[in-house]
Amino acid sequence: MTRFDADTPAERRELFANAVAAHRERGSPFITIEPEPTPAEAAADEEDLPEDAPEHTIPWIQLAEDTVNLDCTDAELERLTNLLDEYPEFRIDELTSPDDAQGTNVRITARADPDRLGGFFDRVFRSVYGRDEDYRAWVVEI
Repeated sequence: MTRFDADTPAERRELFANAVAAHRERGSPFITIEPEPTPAEAAADEEDLPEDAPEHTIPWIQLAEDTVNLDCTDAELERLTNLLDEYPEFRIDELTSPDDAQGTNVRITARADPDRLGGFFDRVFRSVYGRDEDYRAWVVEI
């Protein structure tokens, strides 16, 4: 991989697919993808708000082998569940909601090729986390 960020739908899907392929080729423990912070998320970093304030937390997606891992608020979890109706080969395996957190950690088994995963990741950021079509995303760890 030579590029680590993208800001158009086609470039993001390609970036995410390339990251999945690199992860699999290298046998790395996981990949992490993050979008550019919204103004509210960026302001929250400057104001030292609690990390568990969901409206101020920058979303992320991790992939380890065939497991997608992400955190969701209740509303985001509902949108994720609806999105998964379009991905019948993906299934939620585990939901964890610690008492001291304002959200749910979701683990999804996603046995799919890099292109299918790349498209799914972009849809999650747009449909679940409400990012605009031109949001910028980074592969921050492989």
